[in-house]
Amino acid sequence: MARNIVISGGGTGIGLAAARVFAADGDRVLLLGRRREVLEKAGVPGAVVRAADLTDAADVRGVARFVADEFGTVDVLVHSAGGNAAFAPDAGAGDPLDAVARVWSGNFRQNTLSAVLLTEALKDRLADPGGRVLFLSSIAAFRGSGTGSYAAAKAALHPYAHDLARELGPRGVTVNVVAPGYVEDTEFFGGPVEEARRQRLVAETSTGRAGVPGDVAATLHWLASPVAGHITSQIVQVNGGAERGH
Repeated sequence: MARNIVISGGGTGIGLAAARVFAADGDRVLLLGRRREVLEKAGVPGAVVRAADLTDAADVRGVARFVADEFGTVDVLVHSAGGNAAFAPDAGAGDPLDAVARVWSGNFRQNTLSAVLLTEALKDRLADPGGRVLFLSSIAAFRGSGTGSYAAAKAALHPYAHDLARELGPRGVTVNVVAPGYVEDTEFFGGPVEEARRQRLVAETSTGRAGVPGDVAATLHWLASPVAGHITSQIVQVNGGAERGH
């Protein structure tokens, strides 16, 4: 039976890879993101798209009304929207303390608040039983990101997911987190990664290669499947062993 899948940040990278995997199953997919043109160009068969700023409560309320009217029940909610505010062109502009406040608040809004608002708006519509909530964290949540703010924003999803798993568990809804390491072919870094840095990141893995969006999408797809129904409140790392050191 086809399921209703809602994916934030579904127009590029990991979110897009996940959307394609679910669509290949015949599931009905809703892609959410700030840039409608990107969502429309994603090319996910049969996907419905809606542009929204998920850090804005009014926009999220609009998404919730749209989901209620067009879908009714949400079987799987995937949070792939995010990014690193430290990579913004104006990240270091102006007074240094103002820059710190801008980057930290930007990362919290993009990576934490966006996921929390969408979850709170849709959690009553999750399939009962059988619903799935899946958050995208990062290896940075375990070992830092160099700036602190991105890692902290992703790490904040972990206790929220644990609390949510306890709250929704009696309804038969599972909540899990997937934490990727270095993944190529995404917009995360805002452009190509300098080759020396890429080689360092690959050298940290035990598998000797960079991750790709499909690695993470396959993990999300498995956690959303019926066979993963007794797996909840877990953080699954997809990083080729890089978090353990090499």
